[in-house]
Amino acid sequence: MTDLLLRDARIWGSDALTDLLIRDGAVAAVGTDLAADGVPVEGLGGQLLLPGFVDAHAHVDKTMWGGPWVPHDAGPGLMGKIRNGVEARPALGLPSADYITALLQQMVVSGTTHARSHVDVDTAMGLAAVEAVREAVARLDGRITVDLVAFPQAGLLTAPGTADLMDQALAAGVGLVGGIDPAGLENAPVEHLDVVFGLAEKHGAGVDIHLHDGGPLGVWQYDLIIERTLALGMRGKVTISHGYALGEVPADVQARVIARLAEAGVSLATVAPASAPPLPLTALREAGVPVGAGNDGVRDLWSPYGNGDMLERALFLAQRSRFVRDEEIEIALEAATLGGARVTGRRAGFAVGDPGDFVAVNARTPAEAVCVRPARSLVVKSGRVVARDGRLV
Repeated sequence: MTDLLLRDARIWGSDALTDLLIRDGAVAAVGTDLAADGVPVEGLGGQLLLPGFVDAHAHVDKTMWGGPWVPHDAGPGLMGKIRNGVEARPALGLPSADYITALLQQMVVSGTTHARSHVDVDTAMGLAAVEAVREAVARLDGRITVDLVAFPQAGLLTAPGTADLMDQALAAGVGLVGGIDPAGLENAPVEHLDVVFGLAEKHGAGVDIHLHDGGPLGVWQYDLIIERTLALGMRGKVTISHGYALGEVPADVQARVIARLAEAGVSLATVAPASAPPLPLTALREAGVPVGAGNDGVRDLWSPYGNGDMLERALFLAQRSRFVRDEEIEIALEAATLGGARVTGRRAGFAVGDPGDFVAVNARTPAEAVCVRPARSLVVKSGRVVARDGRLV
């Protein structure tokens, strides 16, 4: 953490030129013509200043970013992709701390200051992915922070020994318990959630569950997760990732589930996939349900796509939601910034006490920034300049 004065910024929500003083990594003062003797000054010349981007749903352990191009040949469907990932990764040297480092660097220069990454834990490689991600994060030397989710990608109940490995990961400091399609993949929703929430309760950890199951089956699992959250008093500590079902069901069912999510304090994470209806972002926002956006996997055995740019992900989210008005497009940007921070249990913004995590872009409005995706002229993490004009500092 360090001290920094950002001069003549146009912060989100104001057209006035504003100074922000950061001390010890957090916003200490906001105003005009601020003085701070001995503090480094970055003049922004009226550029738009946004909160640092938060990637609320990543899989950095799987990436091949920075390595040779690998043609995509995964089989169809969820199980085909899971099998391909497990079988192909040893020959490709995955997980690779070098590839993860390269991706994290790309994320930083694109403006991401914090991420939540699901990290595979399975009996074939144990905790190797956890170790690789931790090594890569350490190499970035504070330029980005990353929360880890112990993720049973290959199955939890259907892969004996995985629960014990997840227990070990949590005991070693991983902060969240993952899960995946308790009904659709494991065909044992109650037992699956027993293990996930049992581990969370044992370690005081959060929960982030992949839920691809759609329609009534998916909604039923929403209800199961909400019930567990309420019963264990885990408000603010549970996230449903993807949650396609909420975008597929009738409006009255949506309204009921959204009200229950708000009651339980359960958040959502979305990657704005082209293959599923979008989450009802406007209704979720009005109900106060936190929604974060994420890049999902980036150039891995699941998909050849992605570049780690959360501003591009906000564009995808706006397009998938058919947003065209500025105020609508800003809802998508919120998911990549303030919403992602809420999902991951962090503060974000321009108030005194907020983290000194910011990204400056040459745009007049947040909506323009999403649609044009200008270069990130400055990226600040905890008051430290970590990237400038697309290069790591």
